[in-house]
Amino acid sequence: MKKKSASKSAFFNLRVLIGLCIALAGISLALVGLDAFAANSAPVKIRNHIITASNDPLVPVGFDCTKIEELGIDKQENFRAGAIMMACAADGASGSSSVGGFFQRVAQGVKQILVPLYGAGDVNLINHPESSPNITQSETFTTVNPDNPQQIVVAYNDSRGRNASPINISGASVSTDGGATFDRLTMANGQSPFAGTEGDPVVLYHKPSQTWVTVWLDTACGASGPRGLQIHHSLGPE
Repeated sequence: MKKKSASKSAFFNLRVLIGLCIALAGISLALVGLDAFAANSAPVKIRNHIITASNDPLVPVGFDCTKIEELGIDKQENFRAGAIMMACAADGASGSSSVGGFFQRVAQGVKQILVPLYGAGDVNLINHPESSPNITQSETFTTVNPDNPQQIVVAYNDSRGRNASPINISGASVSTDGGATFDRLTMANGQSPFAGTEGDPVVLYHKPSQTWVTVWLDTACGASGPRGLQIHHSLGPE
């Protein structure tokens, strides 16, 4: 009796054939997708930083890609700004828009922001007693001391003091171990040190004076009116 070779047996195995068909179908779809993607990136043309042709109604012909930062395009969150950023992404490279180049820049920007990472996993910022129903915190703003990355301050809206007088719906938590643990700022009266404020947090570190600065909606400026500055050395140890 003639013995069938192992390679021939494997080739005609039904499961192997199905797997090969699925793999080939996936490769084919990927190639088709790449062709379609490349076709969609072609309508916008750039020469010497100037957009010379555009089939995208959001991308104006004649736009100077070197003006992106000057006009604040890179800081805007609207469709036109996004389309312009994508169109100008390949400026100085291929002479036409490149979505791949755009996402590469985005990835580089994210890497610069996120590395180095501080802390490890989710950490509870609220380590002092809560009294229902005022147990809501939201809208965090986080800043790291550039001179000492172990110091991190997170500011947020905090409903703990919504019934306090004066109202105090602003809060902050401080870490001195790089984000591994946080201590919620709490005065002797059980409230945060931001009396008379209504949240909407910003927290900054002022390098020249080595001082932490918070910015909130301040009742002294009118109901939900302009922001007020509160300077605190106690937000983070020096």
